[in-house]
Amino acid sequence: MGKPTGFMEFQHLSEAYEATDQRLKHYREFIITLSDAHASVEGARCMDCGIPFCNNGCPVNNIIPDWNDLVYRGNWKQALDVLHSTNNFPDFTGRICPAPCEAACTLNINNDPVGIKSIEHAIIDKGWEMGWIVPQPAQAKTGKRVAIVGSGPAGLAAAQQLARVGHDVTVFEKNDRIGGLLTYGIPDFKLEKLHIERRIEQMEAEGVSFRTGAMIASKELPAGIVSDASEFISAEQLTSDFDAVILAAGAEVPRELPIPGRDLNGIYPALEFLIPQNREVSGGKANPISAKDKHVVVIGGGDTGSDCVGTSYRHGAASVTQFELMPQPPEQENKALTWPYWPLKLRTSSSHLEGNTQRKFAIATKEFLGEEGVLKSLKTVELDWKDGKMNEIPGSEKTVQADLVFLAMGFLSPVGGLLDAFGVDKDARGNAKATTDGEGCYATNAAKVFAAGDTRRGQSLVVWAIREGRQCAREVDSYLMGDSTLPR
Repeated sequence: MGKPTGFMEFQHLSEAYEATDQRLKHYREFIITLSDAHASVEGARCMDCGIPFCNNGCPVNNIIPDWNDLVYRGNWKQALDVLHSTNNFPDFTGRICPAPCEAACTLNINNDPVGIKSIEHAIIDKGWEMGWIVPQPAQAKTGKRVAIVGSGPAGLAAAQQLARVGHDVTVFEKNDRIGGLLTYGIPDFKLEKLHIERRIEQMEAEGVSFRTGAMIASKELPAGIVSDASEFISAEQLTSDFDAVILAAGAEVPRELPIPGRDLNGIYPALEFLIPQNREVSGGKANPISAKDKHVVVIGGGDTGSDCVGTSYRHGAASVTQFELMPQPPEQENKALTWPYWPLKLRTSSSHLEGNTQRKFAIATKEFLGEEGVLKSLKTVELDWKDGKMNEIPGSEKTVQADLVFLAMGFLSPVGGLLDAFGVDKDARGNAKATTDGEGCYATNAAKVFAAGDTRRGQSLVVWAIREGRQCAREVDSYLMGDSTLPR
């Protein structure tokens, strides 16, 4: 906790944003971290609430009241140690996590919650600034070799944990840079790649090896998947060369919209727009898809859709419209009913505020319309939702102008034939079948093959991926050594 009476004395202090007209000129982060003084005040608002529901609201079970109190008292180094005890990469979560911990904050019942995410952001930035974050190599090697397929947050978390207890870890990534969708999916204005790069340097100093451009199991990729793999490695080779294999390749196959006109030029899965843009920002070739002066429609109301909105505005789009199949949620949740759980409510991202975004709810796209093979508009219909079922409203059909459409309706399963190549059983959604509790959790049916993150649970949050990577690392360590000292 912070100051016992702090929640009554101090108003919530939010992080500031760079002015919209300025941040639209670049792709750098634009959120201004809390000053030490402001972070201390926000930490002081943490209540002596008896049961810290924020801990359970956080997927990695961050020990939030402790580091709130330490920041309030100015003990930044100790706060960093507490933060790192449960989370390998607060540099990522402090920027892009939606903060379910704040929804669970006791103060959120009738007030603004403690700005937990902003304090986390301040702690990790202070840690790098002061040089407190250094490699932690193992004191002794075990001689065991672990292969990790995928270098997103789950794969990186597992790799760091396993390397720190002495295993030789190699991470395989199909793209030319490490980080998975942290690097190529999330725009730099939300997460600059410096934060990933210095973690990679730390992990290399801890003994982790990285192999980029390495595609495991399959040379064929589904439509909408971007990769520059130059090396193809069979599942048999991987299981032969390593003592354990962790599949943490994410769930990157996009959900499609198979309606008339889908083959028109101008319709793209979201990552076909976002990945080339991140490559351009990092010094690569120009994004072949330009939204400049175009009327953009983003189909899908989640984070990926929001990223398409913000990127389109930076291109100079003439207009941006976002469609959501579900009805518009309330602007304010009924806290008496939803707390401490993640509430259903209208969420407006910083990208939505960067232009005159038209957000349309309870709307379905029926057909793409074009001329000479080029998209010109789309036909929509309004929906009426009753008892969880949607029904089209007769006479509500409209035509909406569109030069570009980005499909951001979520992701389905791991790419290629990854799971099939290893002989891994799948769940009903096509993800790796593995439990997270009991004996042998995170282990698949295939000998010495484990699965974690979106590959196992399906599309989810970065913080869930980190949790699963850490927990899977403990299970792999126990499998290899008979027991484990890693935290679960």
